[in-house]
Amino acid sequence: MKPSPADTAIWWIRRDLRLADNPALLAAAQHGRLIPLYIHAEAADAAHDEAHAAPGAASRWWLHHGLKALDVQLRALGSGLHVAQGKAENVLGQYVREHGVNAVYWNRQYAPAQIARDTRIKHDLRAQGAQVASFNASLLNEPWSISQGGKNDRGKSDAPARPYKVFTPYWKACLKQGIEHTPLPAPERLPPVPINPLAGIELDSLQLLPRISWDRGLTTAWTPSEYSAWSRLRTFLEQALSSYPEGRNLPAQAGCSRLSPHLAFGEISPRQIVHALRQFQATHPALDDEAVRVFLSELGWREFGYHLLYHFPHTLDTALNPRWEVLQWPQPEPQLWLAWTHGQTGIPLVDAGMRELWHTGWMHNRVRMNVASLLVKNMLIPWQHGERWFADTLVDFDLASNAQGWQWTAGCGADAAPYFRIFNPVLQGEKFDPDGDYIRRWVPELAALPTRWIHRPWEAPAQVLQSAEVTLGMNYPRPVLDLAASRQRALAFFAALKQAPTAV
Repeated sequence: MKPSPADTAIWWIRRDLRLADNPALLAAAQHGRLIPLYIHAEAADAAHDEAHAAPGAASRWWLHHGLKALDVQLRALGSGLHVAQGKAENVLGQYVREHGVNAVYWNRQYAPAQIARDTRIKHDLRAQGAQVASFNASLLNEPWSISQGGKNDRGKSDAPARPYKVFTPYWKACLKQGIEHTPLPAPERLPPVPINPLAGIELDSLQLLPRISWDRGLTTAWTPSEYSAWSRLRTFLEQALSSYPEGRNLPAQAGCSRLSPHLAFGEISPRQIVHALRQFQATHPALDDEAVRVFLSELGWREFGYHLLYHFPHTLDTALNPRWEVLQWPQPEPQLWLAWTHGQTGIPLVDAGMRELWHTGWMHNRVRMNVASLLVKNMLIPWQHGERWFADTLVDFDLASNAQGWQWTAGCGADAAPYFRIFNPVLQGEKFDPDGDYIRRWVPELAALPTRWIHRPWEAPAQVLQSAEVTLGMNYPRPVLDLAASRQRALAFFAALKQAPTAV
């Protein structure tokens, strides 16, 4: 049935700040009149609805600029962003009652509390007579669509389906089911917002930006918007994809796509990325298939994170591996935590990473593994502490990827590094930053050190330090711990896992 001109639909905006490949937007636009609505939850409501603390400072910065860019796009099509504040179910119910809204559409989220919230809202809105529908806009395959089935004694796959806990068979199943989807087009025109703008609030009133201006580095490094996401993807395909298998491990080089924050805020979808990648591959026959395979597998890890979050919701703050419950963690040492968060550990690769994070809201993945390993294993500080710090400081904070990434490095998650794998940041630096360029950029105190010593300045001869104007303990700290001794302490601590009675 053709919608009546008086029909009014809400596109409830969450982390889908784009016009193209946005099924909820297209459904709402076809309904009749359209209200593009972003609802900002108060801190208490956010903690309840998002199954996590309120958005971190870096995420709030991105959200402000992302919403502002989306409003510009909407206005160019004749519409505009409408902003409200409060608990989502209350706000949506109010709009249905007071503004003649008879349909609400949104794109799905996958944390348990988010699913529970959306289920309640669907029930309540339908009870009010509104039409409600949700869509997949952020994953190639939704968590419940990929599973492994057992076999009975006749070899039939009629046993209950089970979620995957190992990445490789999971990703093979995804590829078999298919990851190729034709993205939806962006609307060419949208109707004007049919309610008084005064019914909403100004974006600036949400106070998402920092009161003390510490965000200059973020502004230099990033431009939140759908357009910027596509620009970054094109640059990556043309300049870095061919060398991606090697380049992605070198923090001093632009070898990564750096699409993660755009994905986290839905300024581009994984379907769009795969589609663009296949188009690029078709027009570049000399492109190595291995580069494409490795890049696609990184998208696969993001999908795997949501698979785990959906099937094992406790992993947001509890180890997937129950054996880890036997560990009695020591009280975190405040001076180690302070040194780690401030990039003052005296271990150059770790300090460079933590300073890059603080300055840009992002950290190279190879370095993320090293800083996480040092915190959990050398410092014996539980992974949840690091996960929460990243949640506050990353512009690409993603509920699933962050928790699963920390559990992987710690050794307690799915397909995780074994507990006895402890990264040596000196050797890692020498291997993946062989010329010290990454260190020199983010730890300028060491910039004049010869490459031989830049990853281990505490071993440099006194005259070398003096020549480079490095005074350990003064303008650059001595290491806050001994890497070899702390490694042995970690191995002894985690040895308790061998006696744990249960397994993954």
